[in-house]
Amino acid sequence: MIEVRDLCKSFKVAKRSAGVKASFKSLFYRDYATINAVKDVSFSIDTGEIVGYIGPNGAGKSTTIKVMSGILVPDSGNCNIMGNVPWKNRIDHVKNIGVVFGQRSQLWWDVPVIDSFELLKDIYKISPKEYTNNLNMLSETLQLNDFINAPVRQLSLGQRMRCEIAASLLHSPQILFLDEPTIGLDAISKIAVRKFIKTINKEKNVTVILTTHDMSDIESLADRILLIGKGTILYDGNLNELRSKYSDNKIITIEYKETNDNINIEGVKKLSYSSERAILSVNTNKILVSEVISYLSNQLELIDVTVQTQPVDEIIVKLYKEYAI
Repeated sequence: MIEVRDLCKSFKVAKRSAGVKASFKSLFYRDYATINAVKDVSFSIDTGEIVGYIGPNGAGKSTTIKVMSGILVPDSGNCNIMGNVPWKNRIDHVKNIGVVFGQRSQLWWDVPVIDSFELLKDIYKISPKEYTNNLNMLSETLQLNDFINAPVRQLSLGQRMRCEIAASLLHSPQILFLDEPTIGLDAISKIAVRKFIKTINKEKNVTVILTTHDMSDIESLADRILLIGKGTILYDGNLNELRSKYSDNKIITIEYKETNDNINIEGVKKLSYSSERAILSVNTNKILVSEVISYLSNQLELIDVTVQTQPVDEIIVKLYKEYAI
């Protein structure tokens, strides 16, 4: 469905020192630096996948999305999406894609949301039947009915983002590009957006490419991760594989009947300890979690046991450090 090969994109950025003299000099002469936003990026994505496209600020995520959506023209390389080259076959291409940029709006600020939807209906030449069906489905699943007739400027950020996602899906695209869709959203709005993304992926087989700094979004939605750093793809693989490679610690929280017995197990570090509760970090390279629990059950009268994996944020930080990005 999506084939990206050897994609490159650079930008010229003007350099200028501080001060009045430097400002005056820049009127006649400017020094430029070349920023390689994307360098030889290659990957393929199959129909129905949800892919998390992650990396630090300035890594090249948004540039890649803008090339794939036809907004930017690359310096070199190839990109084929459903048989179309985005920057050459823009009209045919945009019929198949929906794009949501968390910090950009496609809705008209001073008019009711429904008026923006009606205008998009005409732009995409959506049939009345398809428009009505999609609008009803989107309004119900994203809970838009309470504010769909209000001007966009009166909406909260969470409400506006739900409307942005609905607007991008009115024409039944087969691919959805989401660039920071949950930025600034409260917990309720984030859960609603995540649930909706899962629903359209499962029921309509919509392919989703998600860029975000919120690792809980990645953990909730994506099975596959593409890590980009300094404009280059550094990792392409499964989230569970990433866990097994970089997560060598698990957290065990135990509650037990009051005791003065101490806990001393090789490969286990006490993060918190009292006479009734303890939080332990288990180095799984030295000892299995099952062995730790077995030992504890023999030594203590356990009431409750909880096992947690290392937070995905910490795993991603380790990945960043390995690739020095």
